[in-house]
Amino acid sequence: MFKINDIKELIRAVDRSSIGELVISGENKQKITIRKQGAEQKAVVQTQQPAPTVPVAPSVVEVAKAQPAEAAATAAATSEKVKEPIETEAPLYKVVSPMVGTFYAAPAPDAEAYVRVGDKVTPDSVVCIVEAMKLLNEIEAEVTGEIIEILAENGQLVEYGQPLFLVKQ
Repeated sequence: MFKINDIKELIRAVDRSSIGELVISGENKQKITIRKQGAEQKAVVQTQQPAPTVPVAPSVVEVAKAQPAEAAATAAATSEKVKEPIETEAPLYKVVSPMVGTFYAAPAPDAEAYVRVGDKVTPDSVVCIVEAMKLLNEIEAEVTGEIIEILAENGQLVEYGQPLFLVKQ
């Protein structure tokens, strides 16, 4: 299984290089494709799990800076709730879940949330916890900016690669 830190390092390496696309196949028919598109660079990570008995659409996770219209469309498509587009000139960054688990906005039920809409964050700012297999994993913002939307609700089950926050850089 690919680790999120390894994927992030591959994205950075492709971003710094002149390579347009990198495809890596792993165990259990897993495949990662990292691709730069046009003048604006984007990295797309695709993972394919072994085929289940019931057909399921493949999961595509965009780990990139998106233009405002694209970010709003992607957030609406990945969320069960329909949200109004967010209008802003600055690029948006999606903080995504690195694993399947339960999203918690605060360190304890009676504690303040790590972040709220409008809060400023830095790359090492903890923005939430994702609990997986009884382990509490602190998720960091990874960018400097302002939280403009929280896409997950406290106690909600989140998927690998699911956007949790939108950050205006």
